Amino acid sequence: MSKPTVVILAAGKGTRMRSALPKVLHAIAGKPMLGHVLDAAAAVSAERLVVVYGHGGDAVPRSFGDRGIRFALQEPQLGTGHALQQALPHLPSVGSTLVLYGDVPLIRPETLARVLSHPGALCLLTANLADPTGYGRIMRDANGNVVRIVEEKDANAEQKMVREINTGIIAAPNAALRDWLARLTNDNAQREYYLTDVVPMAIAGGVPVTTETVDAEWEIQGVNSREQLSELERRYQLNRARELMAGGVTLLDPARFDLRGTLQCAQDVTIDVGCVFEGTVVIGADCRVGAHCVIKDCTIENGTSIAPFSHLDGARVGRDCRIGPYARLRPGAQLGPEAHVGNFVEVKNSTLGEGSKANHLSYLGDAVVGKQVNIGAGTITCNYDGANKYTTVIEDGAFIGSNSALVAPVKIGRGATIGAGSTVTKEAPAEQLTVARGRQTTVSGWKRPVKAKRSE
Repeated sequence: MSKPTVVILAAGKGTRMRSALPKVLHAIAGKPMLGHVLDAAAAVSAERLVVVYGHGGDAVPRSFGDRGIRFALQEPQLGTGHALQQALPHLPSVGSTLVLYGDVPLIRPETLARVLSHPGALCLLTANLADPTGYGRIMRDANGNVVRIVEEKDANAEQKMVREINTGIIAAPNAALRDWLARLTNDNAQREYYLTDVVPMAIAGGVPVTTETVDAEWEIQGVNSREQLSELERRYQLNRARELMAGGVTLLDPARFDLRGTLQCAQDVTIDVGCVFEGTVVIGADCRVGAHCVIKDCTIENGTSIAPFSHLDGARVGRDCRIGPYARLRPGAQLGPEAHVGNFVEVKNSTLGEGSKANHLSYLGDAVVGKQVNIGAGTITCNYDGANKYTTVIEDGAFIGSNSALVAPVKIGRGATIGAGSTVTKEAPAEQLTVARGRQTTVSGWKRPVKAKRSE
């Protein structure tokens, strides 16, 4: 089977969204709805992608201009048939075209593959709904053949009882489609060009009209309001949650889980409520992620535990580490096996060797920390002079006392001890105690100032 052309109709304004942003650029799981549809099209190996845009000016082409897409402007918007007419210059004379919608973001590639499995036919994707109100009904003859589509406003009482509806998604042979589009008229109450009018043209021309029925109603649900957007967001997240649980992940509440990218988990990972995963995240076996963590573009190895309210971005975490609560790992943070990063500790562009610990209230930026290092509460690496960044090196086995400031560039030798409260500006020798703080002084007879009494 030849690769299809895919046309995505994405010109609608979305009046009920009440937004300056074109409707198809509103996000599901952190990605514009149109992006989800484009991904589905790519999954069926589309030969050519055409997006018909309208409202919002060039915001849509600007957002997706790097994906090799062809764009067609629909201005004014005069119906679905008119929208597809704008794509005609981009349709090959041979092959087939699949028509999708930029505000129907959860359509599955498997469903689209079935729609495309009827070469030479006009294939309609239909759905059987418990409440078909508002949709065009599929009318069939006694033999089950499609004879026409009746819109809701034109349907009589008997026709409105039909539960099989037209989703608007179709596949058609290009030669026939080009002919049908050229013959569309706007002879209707709305004065618009309807894509559904190609059905009687196909029947009259002897082109087979076939159907495929969608498996799940949410696949063909569109978005016209922020409420509907939120409903599909939850459906998307529940789908991803079920996939993870089927693979051996424990989600303590699947309804309070958010994935805005890809998440690959080994078996026996436990994820508490309110966690957000962004970008590309890989989590090894037997890890635990506490409540309300945000993890973006990270790799976390087996056995690591992340306590609640921790933020990890662009970090690589070794096996059996302990992180948080309230820890922050920024891009370039790399933790060796069994490292500990505790509450209110921030690590940026730094490595912590095996077994090293920074358990409380510290900042490690542009640092190379060896193995079995203990970093006391309140320690900071002073890595920035206002113009340039410098590196702090802390060798294996060093002990950094609480409330120390290590002014980079500086090196703390192997096994060195830094006395609490020190400001270290020069190399601290290995295996020795370095103390860099002012001498304590007591002033006898000193009195603390008091406020002057107000005169009445």
